[in-house]
Amino acid sequence: MSSDAEIALSSNSWAFVEAKKLVDRYAKNAPEKGYVLFETGYGPSGLPHIGTFGEVARTSMVRHAFTILSDIPTRLIAFSDDMDGLRKVPDNVPNQELLAANLNKPLTQVPDPFGTHNSFGEHNNARLQVFLDQFGFDYEFRSSTECYKSGQFDESLLLVLKHYDAIINVILPTLGPERRATYSPFLPVCPRTGVVLQVPIIARDEEAGTVTYKDLETDEDVTVSVTGGHCKLQWKVDWAMRWHALDVDYEMAGKDLIDSVTLSSKIVRIMGKRPPEGFNYELFLDQDGKKISKSKGNGITIDEWLKYASPESLSLYMYQNPKKAKRLHFDVIPKAVDEYFTFLDKFPTQEAKQQFANPVWHIHAGHPPSEGLPITFGILLNLAAVVNAHEASVLWGFISRYVDGATPETNPELDKLVSYAIAYYHDFVKPTKKYRLPSDKERRALEQLVALLKELPDGAEASDIQNEVFKVGNDNEFENLRDWFKALYETLLGQSQGPRMGSFIALYGVKETIILIERVLAGEDLGAE
Repeated sequence: MSSDAEIALSSNSWAFVEAKKLVDRYAKNAPEKGYVLFETGYGPSGLPHIGTFGEVARTSMVRHAFTILSDIPTRLIAFSDDMDGLRKVPDNVPNQELLAANLNKPLTQVPDPFGTHNSFGEHNNARLQVFLDQFGFDYEFRSSTECYKSGQFDESLLLVLKHYDAIINVILPTLGPERRATYSPFLPVCPRTGVVLQVPIIARDEEAGTVTYKDLETDEDVTVSVTGGHCKLQWKVDWAMRWHALDVDYEMAGKDLIDSVTLSSKIVRIMGKRPPEGFNYELFLDQDGKKISKSKGNGITIDEWLKYASPESLSLYMYQNPKKAKRLHFDVIPKAVDEYFTFLDKFPTQEAKQQFANPVWHIHAGHPPSEGLPITFGILLNLAAVVNAHEASVLWGFISRYVDGATPETNPELDKLVSYAIAYYHDFVKPTKKYRLPSDKERRALEQLVALLKELPDGAEASDIQNEVFKVGNDNEFENLRDWFKALYETLLGQSQGPRMGSFIALYGVKETIILIERVLAGEDLGAE
């Protein structure tokens, strides 16, 4: 075992903890197939969303951690359950009448409402692959329809038929009386209509590999093969069958699927294989603490996040505390951006064990970039607020004065951050800005701050400026210095929270800050601009 692997084995990073499960799984012998298989699932009845990104990103992190601990090759399959029947028409697609006319058909048999592919399933599969490629994920795409129709699932489907009664006995206790009376793991695809049917199975022939159901419209008994794509499995059984057929070693799932994981694990054991390793991550919540729903549109989308911040900041948000429910709303973005660069700055100075626990190691597959940023996203947001920035050039005028030699060309990452800050400021900060005039006590403190700032030498360091700000708060007997800083934020920036004032003043300019404070002392309404 390499020295890196020995160090990583002691890491408490959740990704390494998960990877160790696979090390233990194959401690005696490597898998017969010659590799460890990771899988993520996607339901293409809707467009890819932020949860899809989170699952692939987190699984990729575990996969890379495993490569440090083991020499066994790995593969990642992004599986699309595109043979599932279309149960309802999504709200966010065109030509909804077209979809409504094809309800309950396999998604790969439903016409594409966008008119770009042969089916709705194929359209969404293409979107998924573009989506994953955009982030540089290393994966193999698999289609449920292709796996069913090509025969890849046939052996496992026949095993489900062979163990029909045992599998039924796992599922039935979880169903209500009415559903129990009609349940079957096999969903025949009607030869007459192409619809995925949820009908009772009235006969089955293990030797022939068929099941029989009654066509309720023609009153005829119809016999279909369970192989070759003529039947689709109910999804909990389907999940177990897929684990068996592909020999999946690792798959994570949301907390809402804990019971499903338990049932599918029992079923795959009945079929003769060990269920995959994995863990259940917590769900994302909206600003009101409610579960995020695709149909409701609460929360935030991938495209919305990427309008205001980098993919790396989103990966950080996915990496941190996956077993803790987290709000996924716009106000989490600034913190995620600044935390990403904080972790990036720390990385080169850390020992190996600390680096393995640093999120940027997992975000960048062990090779984080070396470029840091001299200015935080939070400070850029506040600068944009003070100058009411509409263009990047306005902020760069301050930045180039603050950071010697800094230009958009020499600092492309900072230039991206400037663009993100302007977009975020205009959409979220500007509409909520609310200035107030200072109290008498705050006015005296501001007057003292102006006097001290005027005494500072040219080019004063941010830390020296911060010391002066602290001095004013202490001199004016603010029992809690947070109240002093809050007063600065509310009177100068129009918000209740803000940046480290020394850094902000150094960037904005001491003279410019003096003018800003004097305008407030003169009773000028900064919110009228």
